[in-house]
Amino acid sequence: MMAVMRPCTPTRQGFRRAPQLDDQAIENIRFMRETMERSTSFTAVPGKGGMAMGATALAAALIAMRTTTPEMWLATWMLTALVALAIGVGAMSLKARAANLPMFSGAGRKFALSLSPPLLAGAFLTVALYSQGMMNPLAGMWLLLYGVGVVTAGTFSVRVVPLMGLCLMVLGGAALFSPATWANAYLAAGFGGVHTIFGFIIARRHGG
Repeated sequence: MMAVMRPCTPTRQGFRRAPQLDDQAIENIRFMRETMERSTSFTAVPGKGGMAMGATALAAALIAMRTTTPEMWLATWMLTALVALAIGVGAMSLKARAANLPMFSGAGRKFALSLSPPLLAGAFLTVALYSQGMMNPLAGMWLLLYGVGVVTAGTFSVRVVPLMGLCLMVLGGAALFSPATWANAYLAAGFGGVHTIFGFIIARRHGG
């Protein structure tokens, strides 16, 4: 007895799977978007802002050389750090806005989260060392911890940024084992010179 061949027609189950396929497609798109955000470099690191930060540090070094007490010296560099932070955040925000890049999502968020812990550690250690009268290690510690933050945050940015962090770390390590009278020179070379040189490179190669 021959089997009767029937034409294939869509079943109700087939139509019921359509929403599931749509959900799967949306999930795939979401995964691809998140993957692209993780792999994208944070290119809003400001070159011109870095140069401005460097100029601020060079001016601070000249002022710090003329201070007569440890408290005045510390206040000079603390005020400079606040000014530099404001310049850096402002310049980064302007560059990100001009390039239509998100500041605190994807690579930008990871950049900020990687840079913040070493800076906070430096702030706490500064207070602790000052309260114990240990001023000599401050310059080396500042350069070293800031360099660590730039290296770790730079893994989410352009390649020149981690290299800048390594230069700061080298200067910080050298300052820890140098006479205390060299502190201003190391700070000028690190926060001033390194910021200026690498800021110029970033401005030329990565859009300001």
